Amino acid sequence: MPAPDSDSISAALVALQQRIGYQFRSPALLLEALTHGSYLPENAEAGAHNQRLEFLGDAVLHFIITDALYRDSTTEREGILTRRRAILSKGEFLTRLARDLGLDACLRLNKSEEDAGGRGRASILEDAFEAVVGAIYLDSDLPTTRGVVLGWYGPLADRVLPAEDAENPKGRLQELVQPIHGNVALRYEVLSISGPRHACEYEVGVFLNDQKLGVGRGTSKKVAEELAARAALTVLREKESGPTG
Repeated sequence: MPAPDSDSISAALVALQQRIGYQFRSPALLLEALTHGSYLPENAEAGAHNQRLEFLGDAVLHFIITDALYRDSTTEREGILTRRRAILSKGEFLTRLARDLGLDACLRLNKSEEDAGGRGRASILEDAFEAVVGAIYLDSDLPTTRGVVLGWYGPLADRVLPAEDAENPKGRLQELVQPIHGNVALRYEVLSISGPRHACEYEVGVFLNDQKLGVGRGTSKKVAEELAARAALTVLREKESGPTG
């Protein structure tokens, strides 16, 4: 891949700033946030890579998400808030946000990293996302950074609930049911086992008292229970939202 010229770099940065909703007073900070460590040995004039900004942005992002969750979720326990913060500020979630913002297209990598698929690598995208947060913070202030970052996320409940349901469906179902029905109202029951012994399929139902909420099928009881819990969560979410017609 030929190296981009300065005009194309400038155009890409202008377009990126429009997507992220923030205009840098010092565009060099944004360029640094997008510079992977692999880029520097072959481009000594590029300045610094993004690891220091990533270090700063990680802390800023944690504070912004912690503060927002604390204010939005006034009755939730510390453990639940901690889990939600982890979902919203790490790993796959940040990688997806980085792609949504188009950071992958603007990364500066060397040819070897580029050829190895670095532009789509989760760890590189996560670092770049946090580095951009750090760059915005240095270029502005905390209230401005908070507004920009929460604008990327939108309503946190809309982001975190589907992720929680997918990550730990049995735990989420228990959390929803327990305040109203107590600790022992849910039970999982194997409804059928089919197929040969070495490749059998389990059908499991989850019941709230005597009401069947969901059914799941899988190659183990654990998988079937999780799928049943996900089905039950869908039922409960639909009840919460009420009729749509």
